[in-house]
Amino acid sequence: MHATAFAIPLWADLAAIGIGGTQGAMFAAQFRDRRLDLLGVAIIGIVSGFGGGMIRDVLLARLPAALTSNWYLLVAVGGALIGMLLESVLQRLGIVMTVLDALTIGLYCAIGTTKALALGVPAVPAVFVGVLSAVGGSILRDLLLNLPIALMHVGSLYAIAAVVGASTLVALHALGVPIFLAALLCVAVTFGVRVLAVLFRWSLPEQRRIERLPALRRRRAPAPRPPRGPLG
Repeated sequence: MHATAFAIPLWADLAAIGIGGTQGAMFAAQFRDRRLDLLGVAIIGIVSGFGGGMIRDVLLARLPAALTSNWYLLVAVGGALIGMLLESVLQRLGIVMTVLDALTIGLYCAIGTTKALALGVPAVPAVFVGVLSAVGGSILRDLLLNLPIALMHVGSLYAIAAVVGASTLVALHALGVPIFLAALLCVAVTFGVRVLAVLFRWSLPEQRRIERLPALRRRRAPAPRPPRGPLG
């Protein structure tokens, strides 16, 4: 039996997009040498705000949710302009922005995963869709700014938080837990992992290569026994 998609109120969806747009503009504003104009800031805000959702809907062959209402684009652009104009003020609210960011990741992770399950996508691909929905905006943002993709480098567990949350949702759904409760727990788990990773500076170990394989001792062949004499 397929899940039903986990829906949140329009105002909550728009709030998440606004936060994403604001954070995207704040991030882009750090690079003064790029000399972004207002259109550039707006584009970064749009991409950061609902880039992940658009990737999700394209993968699922659905009309992107951002194109179903007039408010999505307006809120993303407005959030981006706020992030650009109030960057110095918002940077002081680091913990508040981290909490809002973690909540946004959790919401989009739950929405993406349940949308995939509702369309009959198997468990593992559904987790993949949920993670892309949560982190796709940051990937597109870094690509537009010609930067290394942040979540691929050592740092706080941004994508891993979404993986844990989406996997929790899929596992609970397989156990028969109502999808709404499973989605709420997905948001809580994703939120908790992300916030704890930032507070305690958790990260995955940096990639290493094996410089030298351990030498394997060869077993010595037994010495040949001398031939026995006639009295042997």
